[in-house]
Amino acid sequence: MRTTQATSLVPLWNRQEEWRRRLAMIAAARDFLYASTYYLEYDQYGTEFLDALDEACRRGVAVNLLIDGFGQTLGGVLMTDEATRALASRLDQLRQAGATVTIYRPGFLIQRRLGGGQHVKIQVSESAEAIFGSSNITASSFEHWHEFSVALQGPVVPVLLESYRELGGAVDESHLAQLRLTAATGSESALDYWFCNPNLGQGRLGPLGWRGTNEVTDRMVALMDGACTSVKLTAFYFKPIPPLLDAVEAAARRGVRVEVYHSHRDALDATDLAWIAAAATYDRLLETGVHIWEHRNGEHSKIVLVDDERVSFGSYNFEDAAHDRLAEAMLETTDDAMVAAARQIFDELAADSAQVAVTPTFRDALSPVLRLRLAVMRHFKRWM
Repeated sequence: MRTTQATSLVPLWNRQEEWRRRLAMIAAARDFLYASTYYLEYDQYGTEFLDALDEACRRGVAVNLLIDGFGQTLGGVLMTDEATRALASRLDQLRQAGATVTIYRPGFLIQRRLGGGQHVKIQVSESAEAIFGSSNITASSFEHWHEFSVALQGPVVPVLLESYRELGGAVDESHLAQLRLTAATGSESALDYWFCNPNLGQGRLGPLGWRGTNEVTDRMVALMDGACTSVKLTAFYFKPIPPLLDAVEAAARRGVRVEVYHSHRDALDATDLAWIAAAATYDRLLETGVHIWEHRNGEHSKIVLVDDERVSFGSYNFEDAAHDRLAEAMLETTDDAMVAAARQIFDELAADSAQVAVTPTFRDALSPVLRLRLAVMRHFKRWM
């Protein structure tokens, strides 16, 4: 964990507000621009993003783009073969224009085969502002699913860029030095930055048999253990590793009101395996008093609000892959404005008509085939 500060924290819950801010940062860049993503889709958002990076290169901006190899392959099932080829061509053109385009793949074959990669989304320029959160560069993130990012200024900005190299990207030391000098100072809000790339600490067996620690998971467990009255959280699909699941259940048993907002099985067209892995723990969660809602359009934000007084946000999904295969990062703060923004988001989620409450009889609405698949596939939760 690293303690740092921000002089400005701007919540970006509105999808188009975040998109405009991302493009505005690229348009204003004159020196350097760094951006990391898990997946870039060759749709209207991907092409607009690449167009903006092309234009930045023509201005002489040092453009650095980091895309996760496994994430791009996984998300690539949403694209046609023609779109996949077009994206590869555009990335080559971007390299030829002088940009550094990196496709991150962990060092060992088993890591790559089992989905090892980086899942952190950071965008930084010499403006000394960073955008940090859950969004990928795709219409899913900006038109369909809920996402949450934050625009930050202050000492936290170079801290985020420092971690870019641990995600597999290259960072120019002069750019870091420039950010350290120009990072805004003044009234500052304290932040804790949690970051872990488990791939860096694994051997040739990758996550198989790995018993290393993950700072982000550990901090999540500590949040649950320290909760006194309430925990409200969002996730893509809620399927945490056993120690974190145990901590959530323990909180509910001691009287903490735990609310989980995640995605409905229909929110992901490509497969329902992620939902099955989440549904595998529904019975035990409901028995302990955890309240669960599924959003029909998709919940992809990662927000944890504890006792209405501290909030964390970033890229960490509540899943096994976030613990032992993917680089993840979260920021935590007790900043009053950020906590108020999180409260408002959860109030909005609770009132959303697209939310479906999960009840102990949820299986009754499933087809016999889906009930059978749930009974069988739940044993493979770690890999879904």
